[in-house]
Amino acid sequence: MNGTSTLPYFVHESSYVDQPADIGEGTKIWHFSHVMRGSTIGRNCTIGQNVLIGPNVRIGNGVKIQNNVSVYEGVELEDEVFCGPSMVFTNVDRPRSGTPRNTSADFLHTRVRRGATIGANATIVCGNTIGEHAFVGAGSVVTKDVPDFAVAYGNPARLHGYACICGLALHWVGVLAHCAGCKRGYAREDGHIKELS
Repeated sequence: MNGTSTLPYFVHESSYVDQPADIGEGTKIWHFSHVMRGSTIGRNCTIGQNVLIGPNVRIGNGVKIQNNVSVYEGVELEDEVFCGPSMVFTNVDRPRSGTPRNTSADFLHTRVRRGATIGANATIVCGNTIGEHAFVGAGSVVTKDVPDFAVAYGNPARLHGYACICGLALHWVGVLAHCAGCKRGYAREDGHIKELS
């Protein structure tokens, strides 16, 4: 496949898409990338240079994957996820070269929920969930679930606050917060953050 085709998505001539694969309208797959068979990529995604999409991976709509990222089997990216340059996913909990664990049964499910951002060079240890609209800071190592709207960074990544859907930090007064930028409101309820209607 190449950039001169009549497909409803763009694939640079240096990239490969193994069939069968389901790629949504308006998606762009840039230089030296490889989409493996059985994968699904939604509409209006941007797949940067030197990206691997492993077999049977599910990627939602409006996802942006920057250069040098490998999305391995067992990883699921929901709509509007942002993966920063050279961030790392894993999919096997205790890999060994001499004892291969490379079947679907060996892969732990890693889920990045809608609107989450993962910074450059961060590592997401398999089997964890990154919550909706969460921020994982650049260079962080995620070893446990990250809650919705959380700002987490460090090694290991720890909670350092919360962010609005628009990306600005939330400042709390008791159990309520309002975004200084877009004016959305939030509340803490039973340990969870909820957007106010």
